[in-house]
Amino acid sequence: MSDEKNKAVEHGEFKKEVTVFGGVSIVAGIMIGSGIFYLGSYVLQRANYSVGTALLCWLIGGLISLLGALCFSELSSSRPKAGGLTVYLNEVYHPIVGYMYGFSQWLIASPGSIAAVAIAIPTALIDFFPGMTNGQVKMIAVALVVLFTIYNILGVKEAAIMANITLVAKMVPMILILLAALFMGNIMPDLDPTPVTATGEPASLWSGISMVSFAVLASLWAYEGWSNVTNIGEEMKNPKKDLPKALIIGVACVTVFYVLFNFALYRVISMDEARAMIEADNVYLGTEVARRLLGNFGSILVVVGMLVAMIGSLNGQVLVYARISYAMAHEGHFFRSQGELNKKGVPAKSLIVQCILACILIMMRSLDQLTTLVVFLGMIGSLLGVAGVMVNRIRFPELEKPYKVWGYPVTVIITVIIFAALMINNFIEDPLMSILGLIIVPAIGAGIYIYYDKKNKKEGFTPEN
Repeated sequence: MSDEKNKAVEHGEFKKEVTVFGGVSIVAGIMIGSGIFYLGSYVLQRANYSVGTALLCWLIGGLISLLGALCFSELSSSRPKAGGLTVYLNEVYHPIVGYMYGFSQWLIASPGSIAAVAIAIPTALIDFFPGMTNGQVKMIAVALVVLFTIYNILGVKEAAIMANITLVAKMVPMILILLAALFMGNIMPDLDPTPVTATGEPASLWSGISMVSFAVLASLWAYEGWSNVTNIGEEMKNPKKDLPKALIIGVACVTVFYVLFNFALYRVISMDEARAMIEADNVYLGTEVARRLLGNFGSILVVVGMLVAMIGSLNGQVLVYARISYAMAHEGHFFRSQGELNKKGVPAKSLIVQCILACILIMMRSLDQLTTLVVFLGMIGSLLGVAGVMVNRIRFPELEKPYKVWGYPVTVIITVIIFAALMINNFIEDPLMSILGLIIVPAIGAGIYIYYDKKNKKEGFTPEN
């Protein structure tokens, strides 16, 4: 290490080694997972098998994510600190707000998301190993979490390299399938975006909006994770400029890719064939396209692409999520050990605790259970973060804002309404898990915050800046 890097580590500071491309790789690495291969079926089904409407929903999902990224870019450029959204909420609203969200992320959402991806990796191989039991799947998942935790402890530079490698590796088979389908497919799907009923008739205004909203919700699962690059703001070489660029470029590129990929599928598979496959619970349309165009080699290529995509996502999540507890510890309302860095400039103890929590969740919960709660908690954070742009401008007008969200305040208001509507929809669909994520866990976090607040005042502890 150079003298400057050594001094940074000695003073508890992160090394600034992540570039714009590294940030884009982390964003795309987390966002692009196995979902691209099967979520298109759910979007198409919810769009009543209208390709034009389905592609519109994918575009809307990307635009919603981009709106969120634009808002987060303003916050991240003015407050480029480790911990990302937790720190933003802490400073924009009140420390207890940021703490409650951070605690929820630390305890459930972050390790839950890691656990879900880790379980999904061996699950994708069950068709090749039909004798694999649920217990074996979970043991493999635990091993993967431990392995990537150790790898990330080696240093953020090494982890960012892994993100770059896995991004390229998983994009190669996906792009190959995309290009093959675009140029070898002989079907021109109907691109009319007008929502239709189950019988193929034009839908009424209200039913059309409801149907599109339901389909967009499915697409948003594929876009989940775009905000996580804000957790490594302190580790970027020029965070005030590079962090907004990484967010916007990453989300925009993923949106274009998702729309093109789904369009390409329907250049090969007719709508009647797609409907028959989906109704038979065969939702992996991408695998079928690869088999038709490239034979058995194509099928293997897709499986490899899925595995690499999920491995890249797992690595990216392990990398960024551990920074949350680090930020909470430096704020003064969490275990002091979670704010320590090792000789590599990495929060190793935070990574270890995160690993333990993820392994516990792997053994206790199913993939569906983990996904439900993680998605809802993500919506809460997105809503508070986007609304925080307006609060930040009102409370801190003098604060430097190198990037300002386009179309303010209309952009912010629209995005807030969208995320609020998604939360309401989730609450209706799963009230029990919603109450747990919205009330119970944050309340526990608030209690811990109050305890540490009293303790800090008694001991005269001053939070680190």
